[in-house]
Amino acid sequence: MAPRARKRFGQHWLQSDKALDRIVAASNLAPGDRVLEIGPGRGALTERLLPLAGALLAVELDRDLCPKLVRRFGDRDNFLLLQGDVLDLDWDAETAAFPKFQHPNKVVANIPYNITGPILELLLGTISSPRSRPFEAIVLLVQREVALRLAAPPGSRHYAALSVRVGFLADCDFICDVPAKAFVPPPKVDSAVVRLTPRPYATPPKDPKRMEALLKMGFISRRKMLKNNLKGILSEEQLLPILTDLAIAPTARAEDLSIAQWVALSDRLPASPITPPSP
Repeated sequence: MAPRARKRFGQHWLQSDKALDRIVAASNLAPGDRVLEIGPGRGALTERLLPLAGALLAVELDRDLCPKLVRRFGDRDNFLLLQGDVLDLDWDAETAAFPKFQHPNKVVANIPYNITGPILELLLGTISSPRSRPFEAIVLLVQREVALRLAAPPGSRHYAALSVRVGFLADCDFICDVPAKAFVPPPKVDSAVVRLTPRPYATPPKDPKRMEALLKMGFISRRKMLKNNLKGILSEEQLLPILTDLAIAPTARAEDLSIAQWVALSDRLPASPITPPSP
């Protein structure tokens, strides 16, 4: 009997062959690739990845699914399964006896939507602390709203602090939409596939932590103009000349600024600490 999806794990089984094929195609796998799959579930995506990858390291939280995955794929010499929370596991320690599976260079996964933020930070790092060993590519099935934010250009209604934080660390390609009916059970939201390609930003800020704090304050209220959101740092009289020098309109809102403008603004503000308001 097929295992039931568990709500507490955010499980929804993707059963669309079309969507699965698009995910695999977007990953551009080669025989030398070492893939990390987060939440293999019943193994629909795993089945497609194994023939193409040199090694596949799967991390599954649901311990009841693990024996089923072992029975299905345990005889493949390029498959290794770890049971646990991907946010807590020490991959290097867990794979120390299996060098073939160490240091994955790609991630391909249908991740639990309720921990999308922490997983993105795990896979990319942060503006102030990028991942020391970046992945070559990260292909994820995520909530469509999140995918639109990840791929949004400045000025778009979907452009948000997440767009800037992730865009600073990686290029994002929107691959395809995946409707709720492609899953069993169907989630309450539509989904989409994105591909993130990590790379260093060309002109990093002088103080990355300062830029992170500035983003939190700048996006604290999307309806307000940036100069009003930043009143805790500078008065309007002090801020407007800086905005003019950076070719930022005085009426600009946070979503109007490009990543380069956020970097430049961070570098131009006074050196006093920025303390974003508590959420």
